[in-house]
Amino acid sequence: MKNNISRRNFLALGMGVSALSITGCASDYESRDTWQRGDLQHILPLVSHQAFNIKVSFLHPRSEPPVLKVGNRELTGGRELLNSREQTGSQQDSNGRFWAFRVADLSPDTEFQLQLVDSSGQALCDPWPLKTYPAPTDKPEKLRIIGYTCAGGPDLPVLPGNRDAFKPVAYRQKLYERLLAQQPDLVVANGDHIYWDYRSWAANRDGTLSRMAMEWYLGSYGTFDKTLPVKGTSNEETLKKIADEQIGRTYGVQFRSTPVYFVTDDHDYFDNDDATPELVTFPPDHFHQDLRQLLQSLYFPEYIVDADMPAGFPGLVKREAVELSTHFGEVRYGDLFSGVFYDCGGMLSLAGESAGLIPASVESWLIDKTRDESTHQFAHFPSHPMGWTAGKWREWYPDLLESQGSLVASIERDEVGNKYLWQQGWFQQHQRLLGAMTSQRTRKPLVVSGDLHLLGAGAITQSGELNLETNPVYTVLSGPVGVGGLGWLSKARGLAATTPSGLAVEELMPPAERNGFTVLDVTREGISVELVWCPPGYVAPEYLTLETAKQFVIG
Repeated sequence: MKNNISRRNFLALGMGVSALSITGCASDYESRDTWQRGDLQHILPLVSHQAFNIKVSFLHPRSEPPVLKVGNRELTGGRELLNSREQTGSQQDSNGRFWAFRVADLSPDTEFQLQLVDSSGQALCDPWPLKTYPAPTDKPEKLRIIGYTCAGGPDLPVLPGNRDAFKPVAYRQKLYERLLAQQPDLVVANGDHIYWDYRSWAANRDGTLSRMAMEWYLGSYGTFDKTLPVKGTSNEETLKKIADEQIGRTYGVQFRSTPVYFVTDDHDYFDNDDATPELVTFPPDHFHQDLRQLLQSLYFPEYIVDADMPAGFPGLVKREAVELSTHFGEVRYGDLFSGVFYDCGGMLSLAGESAGLIPASVESWLIDKTRDESTHQFAHFPSHPMGWTAGKWREWYPDLLESQGSLVASIERDEVGNKYLWQQGWFQQHQRLLGAMTSQRTRKPLVVSGDLHLLGAGAITQSGELNLETNPVYTVLSGPVGVGGLGWLSKARGLAATTPSGLAVEELMPPAERNGFTVLDVTREGISVELVWCPPGYVAPEYLTLETAKQFVIG
């Protein structure tokens, strides 16, 4: 007789844990949000001062495109009029569950009422507001940004002793609810929205039953076949099963009125940044690039391009009436703030002295943006941190750290004992970027990064031959959302992040293995930084609280 064992219970048995002893975590957190979502799974928007780019998904396929009604109230001749326009959805997947809406030529600093309807005009959900940013010439007084990293991970059970590999989806949903209660004007989700390194997870398990459990677990979502295209095949269905759980369900419709900037990193290519004589995973091959591209196309919005990009800029695409950028982008909020976002993995190069974690054309663009001091405040949001090393391969820094972790292999060394395949050009690019940041005349440099499963802050005062003491580069580890206790550096790698050799960093908050996020309150005078953390370990969502870990002002 065939046993009927659930996916999560089989995995628990493979770990040597009784299926009856695991903490239930598959149910979503019951939000107090009374907004009627209908058949919608998720909504994630981006805005500029004149455009919207919105991604939505439904629980079931739609045979006809949904329509987005965009309305706003205007005073004309002393009378208030409701103006409305309609935008037909652009299908993003093969069967009609995923749709995009790109709306151009909007008025700046204006709140619009949005409504999804079907072809007959029947409402598909409640209406909701979404506001454009102030125009570049406007003079807003304040802006609140919230940033975090590493929000991905499957919805695994919490084991006895509150041991977790990833925070359950319900925990993340509650954390997002608490985050949104802080009323950010925009959110930066910096890297690792997906954890599904299907090649290494099964291979790195010890013990026959454990490996069998992991392989069965991975296969229960489907498999990836590199001989087939990603879109329109079984690969697309596998990707959807994974990302529906880690992005679609997790974000849901909570962020419908809050723009979210997604920066991608290594795990969003469904791989880890590994370099060994047997396998080098980055730059990603065409299959892994296509996985990342479809993930973005379905689930989260590309950056809106309002200012001219250089000719041949990587990842630049035109969608309907709105120009978009896939890997690198910017935000502009009146004359108050601007920021740049960059993926430090998808287009890295292995060219020795000429290598970069980002292409040379993107580096030039970042430096030009940094030197253009037309906004009062400015920040970099790279996917990979500046100011710390964990001894990993794909870092700005050459440091090798002794690893005694239980979940990952040690970093490879080359024939003379250096970090295998690390590129000197990566650090040289780091130096040029830091040089541009510290040379700003009217602004204090700020970097808010992702990748490391840590919450912390410091100020870089020296980097190699580069002296930054007159205008230090403030650097923040924005805090992980989805990381569980088994994912901390101390567990996975058996080490702690440290200051790279050749750098001097004034520690403002020692890196902490705590879930949390960073709040940036931007004014014309400076930026107030608040690092917020959750209780240590795992707590049930209904008991999740937040506390201030550190506050300081840049300005």
